[in-house]
Amino acid sequence: MYLCKMTNQQIIDTMNQKRSGTLMETLDIQYTSMEKDILRGKMPVSPKHLQPAGILHGGATISLAETIGSAASNIFIDNPSDYVAVGQEIAANHLKSISGGYVYAEAKFLYKGRSSHVLEIRVTDDDEKLISFVKMTNVVISKKRKK
Repeated sequence: MYLCKMTNQQIIDTMNQKRSGTLMETLDIQYTSMEKDILRGKMPVSPKHLQPAGILHGGATISLAETIGSAASNIFIDNPSDYVAVGQEIAANHLKSISGGYVYAEAKFLYKGRSSHVLEIRVTDDDEKLISFVKMTNVVISKKRKK
């Protein structure tokens, strides 16, 4: 079933079902909600998400942000049967440390063109305080590759 023929909740449920055996399952990343051109997700901050200093590992934070940003590009792509969006660049500023609870990612488009997407992903804590600010660029490529 094509995503465009599903409700927002059906899309979220379908994407969460595809987590098995992926980094998303390993890090317990879940999609939580979506609306027009916005996708949200969350990740617990447990001991497996921490660096040796006992705070959230930046790589785990970026994994959450890239998961949500990549999925947003692919959910909201103009022609999903012919094109796919893939990550090209990601940059993060980690602003606050955290050692428990959850982190939440919200991906919004800064630019949505035919061949590229630029998104901002804000990662916040349980108190809605900004943990990391991430900018991600995705390139939109044809699924029909030349041989």
